[in-house]
Amino acid sequence: MAGRIRQSDIEEVRARTNIADVIGEQVTLKPAGVGSLKGLCPFHDERSPSFNVRPAVGRYHCFGCGESGDVYSFLQKLDHVTFVEAVERLAARIGFQLTYEDGGPAQDAGNRVRLLDANKAAAEFFAEQLATSAAEPGQRFLAERGFDQQAAAQFGLGWAPKSWDALTKHLRGRGYTDAELQAAGLVSKGDRGVYDRFRGRLVWPIRDLTNATLGFGARRLLDDDQGPKYLNTPETLVYHKSQVLYGLDLAKRDIGRTHRVVVVEGYTDVMALHLAGEPTAVATCGTAFGVDHIKVLRRVLGDDSASQGEVIFTFDPDAAGQKAAVRAFAEERRFSARTSVAVGGDGLDPCDLRQQRGDAAVRQMLEARKPMFEFILKRILGDHDLDTVEGRAAALRAAAPVVADIRDPGLRPGYTRELARWLGLDVPDVERVVGAAGRSRTAPNDRPPGRGDAPATAPVATRPAERPITLRSLPNDPATRLEREALLMIVQVPHLVGGELIVRAATAGFANKSLAVVRDAIASQLGALGGAGWLERLVAEVPPPVAPLVQELAFLPLPARTEDEEVLRRIAQSTVAALVDRHLLRQKAELVRQLQRSEGSADPERLREIRQRLVGVEADRRLLRGA
Repeated sequence: MAGRIRQSDIEEVRARTNIADVIGEQVTLKPAGVGSLKGLCPFHDERSPSFNVRPAVGRYHCFGCGESGDVYSFLQKLDHVTFVEAVERLAARIGFQLTYEDGGPAQDAGNRVRLLDANKAAAEFFAEQLATSAAEPGQRFLAERGFDQQAAAQFGLGWAPKSWDALTKHLRGRGYTDAELQAAGLVSKGDRGVYDRFRGRLVWPIRDLTNATLGFGARRLLDDDQGPKYLNTPETLVYHKSQVLYGLDLAKRDIGRTHRVVVVEGYTDVMALHLAGEPTAVATCGTAFGVDHIKVLRRVLGDDSASQGEVIFTFDPDAAGQKAAVRAFAEERRFSARTSVAVGGDGLDPCDLRQQRGDAAVRQMLEARKPMFEFILKRILGDHDLDTVEGRAAALRAAAPVVADIRDPGLRPGYTRELARWLGLDVPDVERVVGAAGRSRTAPNDRPPGRGDAPATAPVATRPAERPITLRSLPNDPATRLEREALLMIVQVPHLVGGELIVRAATAGFANKSLAVVRDAIASQLGALGGAGWLERLVAEVPPPVAPLVQELAFLPLPARTEDEEVLRRIAQSTVAALVDRHLLRQKAELVRQLQRSEGSADPERLREIRQRLVGVEADRRLLRGA
């Protein structure tokens, strides 16, 4: 198990990575002023670009939604990867060998890279084979289900040749050892050596959130194939079937954007939903939907106590599908998002439904979804004879704990009334049984709070959260504009302003209190002026409500249309000098008032001191204007 990545390596990878190249792969960036690029924000819907990137600083900021960060946070938020995964991904991109705190490169990390590379090479091989005449069974299978070549390419489908060693020979030629191929689950080992695990099958690559190929699912198509209908990659260092979801690599951004996911039961069902206009579909890989899958989805959904998201399960209406629904309901409480169930009519799964009735029928199936609680309650009632008193009583006893377990106090009374209506019983009678079930049940302690959960203890009175301060919240008077423009120059191009001028600006009086906080942060960080992490230091120095203001000052376009450094230097210095001059002018005005009040007094020493200070202020102003 690898230790923590050395901090020096994290900084080195960040420094060597051009953030504009990484973001530019996902966002179309165009020049937006000196040292800045702009594009449409990938984190929220917008028509006018407000997403700014400053390559020299290595950071991005959106003036629309407020998202801000460096190249690591960009990958974390966009691709829903962990910080370590983001670092490892960028290190691999630039060919940098990471070192971990245990003293050297992690063996598992090195092996993981080799296995992922082998899987990638295998996926490319399978995809090439799908275009050959030998892959006719796979081509026919896809065509019969309404999937053309474009769909096959979109999902990376391939064909495993009916051969004992076609893939093995190919990957050996790419430099992979038999031990590596076996560790990746691409080959099996027999008495005569290794042989291809997948033979004569249609193959789906299974990828993670970073688009790395972890393993494969392969469907039996040939009559003489005696293996299981679906054969998956075995457990490996990179493939754990209880933690992977097919299609998540394609669905992750739409899931994150819409806060909605559709969980289906098969690879072709995922393809059908995506092609029918529901790009949030994913499927488990040869195992039941479980806790580890939920952890992955909650990460992508942004599922928390304030979530307004939705998880839609689709199940076949047969006995197996009913069991799957019950298993999913057992884990439903782990979601804060709403859970629903969609079932295709006439026993059709999403793939068959699309094939027989078209894309619109698939969308209608989702639109007709029912809340998970309603689905489960009706299934419970269906197991009892409601035409008898005994049957209704038994059904009530079985259904009452389900209603009592509804976390949203606004929904619970409604389902209580519905249950009474379905059973033909009086509401007070059903309320008593539901209440008793609620008092007797044990509240789970491993679910996240949400959908109406009451706090475990009485809330502690706290001050209301302060609103974030942004440029838009500042007044637009001349004094504030000057302060804003001067700080913009100091934050963005301190090397052009110059340390001496910045020191003087850091002691100047400010009319706007929020901008004065930024000034004070600059004054506290003069020792790190313009160095590595300059912006991060300023953000960390100010109170949280002021942090968005610092971010915006760092990304607001400079008031210049040229990148000529000398021209920029003159603009930057003249702007900050105007702020300092205003401060000197205020000092002069105050000294003049003091002089007027002191005239005629019997303290000539006091008069001489004031006049000397006036002369000094005027000299400072002349020097400032001359500079």
